Amino acid sequence: MMASLSGNLATMGPGVPYAIAAKFAFPDRVAIALVGDGAMQMNGTGELVTIAKYWREWADPRLIVLVLNNRDLNMVTWEQRVMAGDPKFPASQDLPDFPYAEHAVRLGLDGLRVDNPDQLGAAWDRALSADRPFVLEAVVDPNVATLPPHITFKQARAFMSSMLKGDPDRWGAIKQTLKDELA
Repeated sequence: MMASLSGNLATMGPGVPYAIAAKFAFPDRVAIALVGDGAMQMNGTGELVTIAKYWREWADPRLIVLVLNNRDLNMVTWEQRVMAGDPKFPASQDLPDFPYAEHAVRLGLDGLRVDNPDQLGAAWDRALSADRPFVLEAVVDPNVATLPPHITFKQARAFMSSMLKGDPDRWGAIKQTLKDELA
């Protein structure tokens, strides 16, 4: 099993290009990219055009792009909350909803949008058995924190400060955080 991760700098957008590179290096293997909707809008949708151009040349045509669609630049939103104590700034964080799976189908690929967790297993089965590249678009909750399981007291204090400063999603974020802690 091989994997590539653009790590320390929280680089946005290399997932789909990395998966394309993996397919050219190992055309007989399935490649999977896990990307957020911000990264997908940054360059992933354009890279689907590249995939549509070359997929027929690969011995195994499966390249799966899992798009986590929460209509938010979520990693930055949570970093603002926890590192700086700033509330979400919707003008820079909210993303327009885009039909990623539908876009893939229009390009001659395959795709499916899933908005119910109960459908995810069957969706993965379909993606892994597809005869062409596949975009699996999963609608997810932006209020689920993209944080490690244990945060520092300073980070918790900054989070609460961001909520008290009027974060527009504060009730959803607080509710989900409490739900996660209780679990």
